[in-house]
Amino acid sequence: MVRVKICGIRTWEEAKMAVDAGAHALGFVFASSPRRINPEAAREIILRLPPFVARVGVFVNQPRYEVQEIASFCNLQALQFHGDEDPAYCQRWPGYQVIKALRVGADFAPGAAGSYPVDAVLLDAYVAGKYGGTGESFNWDAAVAVRERVDCLILAGGLNPDNVRLAAEKVRPYAVDVSSGVEEGGAKCRAKVERFMQQVLGAC
Repeated sequence: MVRVKICGIRTWEEAKMAVDAGAHALGFVFASSPRRINPEAAREIILRLPPFVARVGVFVNQPRYEVQEIASFCNLQALQFHGDEDPAYCQRWPGYQVIKALRVGADFAPGAAGSYPVDAVLLDAYVAGKYGGTGESFNWDAAVAVRERVDCLILAGGLNPDNVRLAAEKVRPYAVDVSSGVEEGGAKCRAKVERFMQQVLGAC
């Protein structure tokens, strides 16, 4: 079964919408982004989540002490590093699962994914000057190549209710990750979230 992470959660209403639709994980962005949330607001949402919904913090090139403070305060389960963090940075995060996001551009080398000592690798589209949430997609052949090199692959980058089933069937990732693809006017849209989940389930 392909799992689903809804990223860029900013309100309890969005979180509940995603959970009610069957999302397996929620992402909270603590880096510069239109979807950034402050730790206090994220903590309030996380404390209300039901069991078995994974809580993922998204960070971009942030000091280790800052990540540790936020992770502990918000009771996160997983840390997603979505910037230029190197393999050494991704090591030694006891108590947390670690996801390293890699951006797929023209010069992307699938073999590089295997150099990160992490629990999962997430692939996103490369867009100059941006670290995610762009709504841009990439050639999924690169994802297929990475899947053969890592134990756990999460597919992101331009996924939406219209293409996620095809992506899941082609790549067969452990999970898919969506943010802007289920939004309307900058906020999570219930109809899009529900349709996205239905399409993923249809691919299983």
